[in-house]
Amino acid sequence: MVIIPTPGTRVVVRYLLPSGQATDALGVLVSADETTLVVDGKRGLETIAVDTVIAAKPVPPPPAPRPRRF
Repeated sequence: MVIIPTPGTRVVVRYLLPSGQATDALGVLVSADETTLVVDGKRGLETIAVDTVIAAKPVPPPPAPRPRRF
């Protein structure tokens, strides 16, 4: 059983694609219910079926942008 973090948390969710390959969604967990997770990341909103989730965990905020050097 995978424990799903609270909505509003930055997460990484590993889940299975229809091909059987695993992929990750990284971003803010927008919503979660018994059947669906919605993660807002760089690829936009990703809707993930809970029964395809292998792992999910909270992650720290992204690092600050590096200063530009001239």
